[in-house]
Amino acid sequence: MRAIFKYLKYLLSLILMLVSIYTINLFLMKPYSMDHYLAKELITSLFDSPEAMTYMGLFDRVNFITGHNAKLSVRDAEDAEADHQKNLARLDMLKRYQNDSLSSNQLITKKIAVFDTENDINAFENFRYHTFPVNQIGGTHLNLVEFMTDIHPIRSHGEAEDFISRIGYVEKAMNNQILWLQEQANAGIFPPKFVYEHVINQLEGMVAGTESPLLDVFVRKIGELDLSNEKKEILIADLNDALNTSFYPAYNALLDYFRDTQGLASIHDGAWSLPNGDEYYALRLRSYTTTDFSAQQIHDIGLSEVSRITKRMGEILDEIGYQSNKPVGLIMNDLNEDENFLYADSPDRKEIVVADYNEMVTAATLGMKDYFYKLPNAAVEVRAVPEYSEKTQAGGYYMSPSLDGKRPGVFYANLYDIKQTPTYSMQALAFHEAIPGHHLQIALNLENEDLTIYRRFGYRTSAFSEGWALYSEQLALEAGLARNLLDELGVLQSELFRSVRLVVDTGMHYKRWTREEAMDYMKRITGMSDTEVRAEIERYIVWPGQATSYKVGMLKILELRKTAQEKLGNNFDIKKFHSIVLDNGIPPLFVLEDLVNEWVASEA
Repeated sequence: MRAIFKYLKYLLSLILMLVSIYTINLFLMKPYSMDHYLAKELITSLFDSPEAMTYMGLFDRVNFITGHNAKLSVRDAEDAEADHQKNLARLDMLKRYQNDSLSSNQLITKKIAVFDTENDINAFENFRYHTFPVNQIGGTHLNLVEFMTDIHPIRSHGEAEDFISRIGYVEKAMNNQILWLQEQANAGIFPPKFVYEHVINQLEGMVAGTESPLLDVFVRKIGELDLSNEKKEILIADLNDALNTSFYPAYNALLDYFRDTQGLASIHDGAWSLPNGDEYYALRLRSYTTTDFSAQQIHDIGLSEVSRITKRMGEILDEIGYQSNKPVGLIMNDLNEDENFLYADSPDRKEIVVADYNEMVTAATLGMKDYFYKLPNAAVEVRAVPEYSEKTQAGGYYMSPSLDGKRPGVFYANLYDIKQTPTYSMQALAFHEAIPGHHLQIALNLENEDLTIYRRFGYRTSAFSEGWALYSEQLALEAGLARNLLDELGVLQSELFRSVRLVVDTGMHYKRWTREEAMDYMKRITGMSDTEVRAEIERYIVWPGQATSYKVGMLKILELRKTAQEKLGNNFDIKKFHSIVLDNGIPPLFVLEDLVNEWVASEA
């Protein structure tokens, strides 16, 4: 028996020694494994963001240790500088891993990490204050409220108390945001006039005190808990106290800042008007499209695609009886006004539309099974965009599920204006945001345990994810999910809309179009409603380059599929192609091209 304990003692000592050596190597030296190094970097950065830990859902079980659900990030200029220094060190470390010592998968990972890190370094060193973090569509003030109402869990008395504690952090977090805005002002950079108008209106609504989405959601969620009325009343009183001492003062301070600086608002809309604006926009295009396309090249691609798609739409309109000498955009605008394609503006309209969307998602889930080896385990549901942001929000967007599967993926549909939801356009949006689009791709990636931590969570690009979602609309058509020519028309209008984005985004940020010129072009070509056009164009202004990633990504996936089909002939398998595209994380397009080419070579 003594001998057994002796050997166990030696074994334990050996294990502790190996763990110590590994830890020292991982944190104080060049780690033996590049994958482990990137995982360590990602995980340590994750612990700097309580919101990210809550979003993932995996850490809630150890919240009693981490306390992350009771905190918000409170970042300042020193934190930003520290992140920049980490990026410099990270790039240096990545370059120390020699290519001939890496596996094929690690070579791909290195390409992705170097590309991402170099872009971040460039953005910080040259364009630190060029973004507009407080804006009308995805600003800090909106994101915080949406995070608290939609992501923060309230499944127990403790999580309800965490909600209240988090609200207590709002004032300091927002004060740091105001300090950043003041530094941006010192650099001579101010948002355009319309941003001021929207943000001021939003903030005024949030501080009015008449209706608080935070309080409304909180009361509803604790109402579902098995708590005494006395405990519920105490929680509500504590939340009101936190709102009055932290949230409202913070949002009033931000409102005061925007009111005080409104007279300094930029009279221009494009990135070209910012310091070194053309170079900044070139970086944005590189980051978002993951290509080396110039602004002019992207503009020309957009014009070419607009011409091609418009021609096909005209053919369909003729076939279904809309023969007219009008341009396609004007005919589509007439369809948007046609009551035959609009929901009645009844009190329960939103509930009816959401139910119809959910039926479409269910049908698409069944209809796509022959095109994929597997579908995600996580559920997806449709919700209306919250009222506090629907006036300026896009037509639809997606929020991914939690890693533990307890929070489903959500497709948010904007139902503010009945003209935003003509029935013939609904399937295209459902395909894009849910199945086979964002939900299928993002949920599968989250559930893919074969990937390294970095490849699963460390890098994101809309060139891939949005390119996939737009490709999914066409794929759904090919799968026969469109019920009639009108549904196909809706899908084509959606693709036309993304092609127009190439034109207007480069038009405003490179060719110096005004907001009004871009709105006129989009309205004339697509036939979208005035409400949609205004929201979209204003989105592109505060988010330069992002809108170009959809169509660029879609075209690359289609190009790669066509090449594979031509080279493999009868051996081409659509399920295998989709697996190659979806099973490798969310890579830049130049990496995706390498992956598909390698697969084709192995299959030929």
